[in-house]
Order: sequence, then structure tokens, then C-alpha cells
Amino acid sequence: MSASAVAPTAETGDIIIRFDRVVKRFGGAQALAGTSLAVRRGTVHGLVGQNGAGKSTLIKLLAGFHLPDGGSIEVDGKPYERLTPHLCDELGIHFIHQDRLLVPTFTVGEALFLGHEKRIARTPFLNRRAMQKRAEELLANYFGINLPRNALISQLSTAERQIVQITRALLHKPKVLVFDEPTAALVRREADILFRLIRRLRDEGVTIIYISHYLNEIEDLCDHVTVLRNGLSVASLPISEAPATTIAGLMIERDIGEMFPKRKVELGDAILDVRGLSAPGRFDNVSFTLRRGEVLGITGLLGSGAKDVLRSLFGLQRAADGTIETGRRTIDPKSPSAAVESHIALVPEDRRGNGVSLDLSVTENITLPSLSHYSRFGFLKLAGERRDTDDLIRRLQIKTAGGNALVRTLSGGNQQKVAIAKWLSRHSEVYLLDEPTVGVDIGSKVEIYTLIGELAARGAGVIVLSSDLPELVGITDRILVFFRGRLIRELASAETTTDEVLAISTGASEGLHHVG
Repeated sequence: MSASAVAPTAETGDIIIRFDRVVKRFGGAQALAGTSLAVRRGTVHGLVGQNGAGKSTLIKLLAGFHLPDGGSIEVDGKPYERLTPHLCDELGIHFIHQDRLLVPTFTVGEALFLGHEKRIARTPFLNRRAMQKRAEELLANYFGINLPRNALISQLSTAERQIVQITRALLHKPKVLVFDEPTAALVRREADILFRLIRRLRDEGVTIIYISHYLNEIEDLCDHVTVLRNGLSVASLPISEAPATTIAGLMIERDIGEMFPKRKVELGDAILDVRGLSAPGRFDNVSFTLRRGEVLGITGLLGSGAKDVLRSLFGLQRAADGTIETGRRTIDPKSPSAAVESHIALVPEDRRGNGVSLDLSVTENITLPSLSHYSRFGFLKLAGERRDTDDLIRRLQIKTAGGNALVRTLSGGNQQKVAIAKWLSRHSEVYLLDEPTVGVDIGSKVEIYTLIGELAARGAGVIVLSSDLPELVGITDRILVFFRGRLIRELASAETTTDEVLAISTGASEGLHHVG
């Protein structure tokens, strides 16, 4: 049993949430096909499954956003024909959403008490002092921080916005907290703070439902796990009986074998050569070489400079000193368009915000960077566009109703494939992948890893920035570790471990030294 797990007791053993053979259809599509789930009081219960397995539908039923078409839902032993958001509030069920549903123009204080404002006795006036005092108490007690109460939500970091959302729920003494992919946008240090809080809340009697694509989190944090597949709950096990490899196999209905596909690629000449790249306050004197056929990993904590270097290579930030060469040609990526002309492609971390256009079709997204190739005298050559798009959809195994389907209808993993496909259509040579599998289910992760290997096999050079260290060690040839703005270590992936990479990136490893 994991260190975090607790054996059920009289207080923690009874069922607080129960779904019994629940069915939900949307038109002709069946999202849940008789799903059952039992969550014990005072435990952390993991809920996992590939995108489309039914996790979101199950949670929306619990939140009262949808009504079940069959089966029953019980809370605290009482059946409910219809849950509503207001009723969930009364029952003490609160949700920490992946999308951080907070009003961006509200202050911290206003966001915390929205809908539950305290008022001065026997008056309609808000008691701002009481609200601020209560908020400050909770922030200090659970997080040890003091957020500026007048700061706008839009001015906060991702982690701070999540803290506000959690504090909002804690104001109302929740019985059940549902976390939906809470660490998707957090760095390791912020995630550790969240995990400590979740364990503390569980020890105080709060029941946690924890949804995540990161199976190591499920293994370390949860007491019990339920696996969904194709709208059914296929297994519900104590975490002591469900290591990550077992969970992964249940999710995709096959033995995943090697998580990271092995590849044998003969490395070619240098395709990208970076020398003495510097940007004051962000990174200093960074030098490295990327070869054809190579997958190069880079990593570091928030503020290490790793992400800034990646952005500078694509022209999103300007370096003050240093040179960048592609092949034997020196380039100066003053802008993303200049980088694209030099055959450099970037797949950004925020694929929904920056990687794809959700309201355009799959075809339009894929051919957007290459419109000049598909146009003549201002008119699109639709036949060629359709032929090439269909070929990429087939090669990348993008699961879509067709090229005309809107990208917003695709799962996260397939949206990521579209973000990569648009650069394939342009025949890019250097691919910069920023956290390529964030928020992607395990089946899609394996497909993306395979695609990265195929890019290398066709002679491209690939740089992968990732905070998922097992992923980084598993799919790369070398790893560059950044610390406080400097490239301090180069590691051969086959000869290192995740523990070593983590120790170096946090400054805990002995013998740190500058590379270059």
C-alpha cells in the first residue's frame, strides 16, 4: 500500500458517493453504458480513463449539469433523481475544475465569496472586512501565503488561481472535493504543495475524488482507483493492488509493454547549433547542438530558463547575444514567422490557446501555415489540400469524423496531433515541442511518442521540453538540464534516471557544473 493510503475504518469505510449502473446518452452516442462507482468517506479516490472514457460525463452528472438516462446516484446513502449545482452546494460537494472557472476581472476577495457574500447584520451591505479576514485565515492556514486581496484574478499565476479556487471551496467546509486534472499546468514544486494539502484534507475527513492522466500521481496519492473504459467502469481496486502499469493496461485494454517505443535512428549532421545564447534575467551563455534524427530533451524548474530558451529559438522572445545556425546558415529568429521560414516549428504547451484554432476545421488547421502551397492567384486548390490533409489524418491516426470536423470536437490527444500535423504539411526540419503530452491520456501519449520517433526517423531534429521526467528519459537521446538560467548538465538518456535528473534540476545534486 502506498504511503498515503489509509485502511478503511468505521469513520472512513462507509460509502459517501455511489453511482449504480448509470447510463447517459447524447443523441445517438452513449457516453456511459452502465457505470458504477463507490467512493468511501474520508479517502482519496482516483478516477482514470482515456479521453472519451466517460470521466467528464460522470463528474457532470455528480455536479448536476446533466441528468442520467438510467441507473441511480446516491449521496450519503440517499438516492437523488435529480442533482443540481445548488443542491450539490448544500450537500457539500465542490469541484476544482481544470479550466479554473473564475471571473478574470474580479479581485481575489470578490472571487472567493461570489454567491456567498457576507453582509453586515440587518443591512443589505457587504461585510468586506469579515470576508477578507476569513479568506486570509484560510490562505494562511492551508497554503501559508498571503495573496493581495485586491489583485485581479487575471493577474495571478496558474497556481495562484488554483489556490483561490480551492480556498473558495474550503470556505464552505466541503464534505467532498472533486479535482479535475489539477496538476496539468503546475510545475513539480506547486504540485507537491497541492498533494500535501489533499492529504491534509483527507486526514481531516474530507473525501477527495481525484481525476488525472498522470498515473504516478494516482499511485502515490490515492487510496482507491476506478478505471473507466468506453463508458464502463472496468475495475475498482485498492491502490495496493493497482500499480501504474496495471492501471495503464486496464485503461487501453492491452498490455502496454514498453511505455516508450524503442527506436533505432542513425544520427546525422548538426541541424541546429546554438552558441552563447543569452538574455539578461532569463538565461545566460547557453550552447548546444541538435543533430538530424535526434530527440533532445530539456528540462528545469519554473524560472530555470529552459522555456525561455525554447521561446527564443522560435522568435517569441529575443536573445541579446549568441548565434543560432540551422545547417550551415546563421539565422536570427526575430519573430515566429522568421523562425517558420527557417523550417523551425513550435508546438506550444497551451495547445487550445496557441497551438490550434478550435473553431476551424481539422483541414483548415493543418494547412494554415502552408496556404501559399495550396493557393494560386488567390484561390485555394481544394483537391490538393483535401488529399494532403487526408494523408496526414491517416498517417497520424487522428481520430476525427473527417477533415471538416471542428478541432474543438476532438480529444486533447488528437488536438495535439493536429498541432503537429500542421508543421508536417510545411516540411519543417526542427520541431520544438513544449510539454507535448500535458493533459493527454496514456493511449494518446504512446501514439505521440511514436510520432516523435517517426519525426526523428525521417531526419528531423526534435527538442522536447517536459517536466514529466519518466517521459523525458524514455523518449530522448540526451537531456539538457537548466538551473537558474544556466545549462548545467548534459546527460545521456540511456545512462541516467529520473531521480538524477530531478536532483540536478532542483540543485540537490553534487557537482553541478556549467555546460559549454
